[in-house]
Amino acid sequence: MATGFDLFTDRAVVAMRVNGELKDLATTVTDADTVEPVTIDSPDGLAILRHSAAHVAAQAVQQINPEAKLGIGPPITDGFYYDFDVAEPFTPDDLKAIEKGMERIIRQGQRFVRRVVTEDEARAELAHEPYKLELIGLKGGSDGDAELNADNESVEVGGAELTIYDNVDPKTGETLWKDLCRGPHLPSTRMIGNGFALTRLAAAYWRGSEKNKQLQRLYGTAWPTKDELRAYQTRIEEAAKRDHRKLGNELDLFSFPDEIGSGLAVFHPRGGIIRAEIENYLRSQLIAHDYELVNTPHITKKHLFETSQHLTWYKDGMFPPMHLDEETDAEGNITRQGQDYYLKPMNCPMHNLIFRARGRSYRELPLRLAEFGTVYRYEKSGTLSGLTRVRGLTQDDAHIYVTPDQVKDELARQLDFVLETLRGYGLDDFYLELSTKDPEKSVGDDALWDDATETLRQVAVDSGLELVPDPGGAAFYGPKISVQARDAIGRTWQLSTVQLDFNQPELFELEYTAPDGSRQQPVMIHRALLGSIERFFAILLEHYAGAFPVWLAPVQVVGIPISDEHADYLAEVVRRLKKRGIRAQLDDSADRMQKKIRTHTKDKVPILLIAGADDSAAGSVSFRFRDGSQENGVPVDDAIERIVASVEKHLQVTTAGQL
Repeated sequence: MATGFDLFTDRAVVAMRVNGELKDLATTVTDADTVEPVTIDSPDGLAILRHSAAHVAAQAVQQINPEAKLGIGPPITDGFYYDFDVAEPFTPDDLKAIEKGMERIIRQGQRFVRRVVTEDEARAELAHEPYKLELIGLKGGSDGDAELNADNESVEVGGAELTIYDNVDPKTGETLWKDLCRGPHLPSTRMIGNGFALTRLAAAYWRGSEKNKQLQRLYGTAWPTKDELRAYQTRIEEAAKRDHRKLGNELDLFSFPDEIGSGLAVFHPRGGIIRAEIENYLRSQLIAHDYELVNTPHITKKHLFETSQHLTWYKDGMFPPMHLDEETDAEGNITRQGQDYYLKPMNCPMHNLIFRARGRSYRELPLRLAEFGTVYRYEKSGTLSGLTRVRGLTQDDAHIYVTPDQVKDELARQLDFVLETLRGYGLDDFYLELSTKDPEKSVGDDALWDDATETLRQVAVDSGLELVPDPGGAAFYGPKISVQARDAIGRTWQLSTVQLDFNQPELFELEYTAPDGSRQQPVMIHRALLGSIERFFAILLEHYAGAFPVWLAPVQVVGIPISDEHADYLAEVVRRLKKRGIRAQLDDSADRMQKKIRTHTKDKVPILLIAGADDSAAGSVSFRFRDGSQENGVPVDDAIERIVASVEKHLQVTTAGQL
């Protein structure tokens, strides 16, 4: 049994791992067991805290409304939710009443007590809970856990046995409430403390299917302390201000017209400039790092995705096929059979065809093919979210073909390239995630998977960055490293991926001529640096809160004359800036100068050039920056050179001292 922690007196310990499995603190252990403490501030501890808070929320709801029927209540990132079938939708006033009820339950210090039950016992005890009965039926069915889909049902009935958790009065021993649940939970509701809050309401279909009844979803969050709760709430408030959907509308960057369809964005002129700059910078990096640029169609015959096995493993994520090429005679008889075409969800099969288009020599490898390729994925309507989850997206996709002995060096090179390029966009706080094989969704030889995974692990470790495991998170064809980047307010985004693939080269019969003249199969590396242009656009928009550095800003400079008589003077400065490639404008509108400054500051223009009589006479301008600071009397030639230099060096201009 592990030592160094007293599991029963250390108040930070909320559960334990017994032989690798999460268990309640009340679980009986022996000296033969390996026991590890789970603290409340660990990822597992936070999930247990939030799951316990979800139970307390459900108990409070049923105290207020005994007719409410229970759905499921899992922990999620930074919080929890619980679904209910209620006659009337919840209101904001209901949230306050439920929170008060939760506070009373927490103060009581009710004990979470686990019981193993048979299916018959569970059905008898929960006869009044139809949704729980449905889950019990799934657990007991012939398909077992296979029917417990990704909508969090396994939090209720996953595992080897059915269990119910009782909320027990610590004084009387009376069971005050119960729920079907696999656990584990905190020892007592008192351990939830005052670091919880209910956050919002939503509607959700039972088991995530629009065929089922729509339930009321109650969201909340829970943290070990009140201070951590407040810090989280501050982050959420800041995230709301930075929401790319809100900023995209305010800054006139993009929209999603109903006439085009859900998840399909159009970029307005200012958004188009930002997008072009994002692509142009990456394109210059690709050329500098020995990539070759290619281009492929948006649509292809079915057979291509049969060969790549995307129709086997990814069909649900693809748009339905279009049946084309069929020909009929005057009587309607088919004279030529048609065939199915698909919008492409991936670029890799087409890149394989480019590799295969002619014979390849080992001297050409590594061969690095890169494309800004637009792909289409049939995301469910409920999962769409601004630019971060769309149906039409442009991947900065690359596929590198190498000999087996080039794999490790090329992976290290790609990881260095990824990190260098992301830093160029202003992101510099990273860690890595290693996604390994999902035995249920994978192809290829186990030994190859093991070798590939170990190679990726070594490359990740050699980078010096933190490495976090992602068991079962790999694509069906091979393991991957993901670069996780933290933004300006500490949120984590998965950005670049580097994946090994031994499968597609075999499926497409890719070959190169080795030094000894034999035909050998290359190894394929999938590399997506930004993920998708649309999603990366959203991430940068939120990272910078719309205040892009000068090189990315859609309008970099606006000239503001103090009065109309100075407009021609500033117009000449603007003309010279445009000639140097700067996106500059003159505001010669009838608005007063102070209103112009407010307008362009609100639009987050990084540099305002102001000129009046003194500037005109001296051949100078005044700088005004987004933070309100100002620098007066800068000679025009110097001003132009400093602006051009700030763009060329990718500087973020926020104060006079940075320009």
